[in-house]
Amino acid sequence: MDKKKQEIGVIEKILDACYQANPDGLFVMSLMHQYEERGSLSKKQLQGLLGKAQKVQDMPPNWVATLEAVILKMPTRFKSEVKVVAPVFQKDEKAGQLITAILDKYPQHKRVVFLRSKYDNNETLTTAEVSELERFSKLLLK
Repeated sequence: MDKKKQEIGVIEKILDACYQANPDGLFVMSLMHQYEERGSLSKKQLQGLLGKAQKVQDMPPNWVATLEAVILKMPTRFKSEVKVVAPVFQKDEKAGQLITAILDKYPQHKRVVFLRSKYDNNETLTTAEVSELERFSKLLLK
């Protein structure tokens, strides 16, 4: 617990020095407020504070080095990339066209109506069913 307080003391000193260098800086004031509330800052916030601290002329180099060490010790969080998921089922466009063509001419054809319901429910049509559709189209759509 004492080790954290020493690191925090350095961060507090750096915040105070940055505030003394630029009392109107909103970023440093918000970091000070958050530091007082939570007692710590995130890695990104500490990196922003490091950038401000390096611009201050009177900043002791050992404080800056300590802040860099604290930042390097903190874990880096990576967001995983959004994976593009391919659909599990892809409809066979040729089978859909055959079904539509047959049902346009013969809307009561029971087997084709059954295959259409299967097609619309994203169920895979077997090769036998697809060949059956092709046979129906040759016979019925001359």
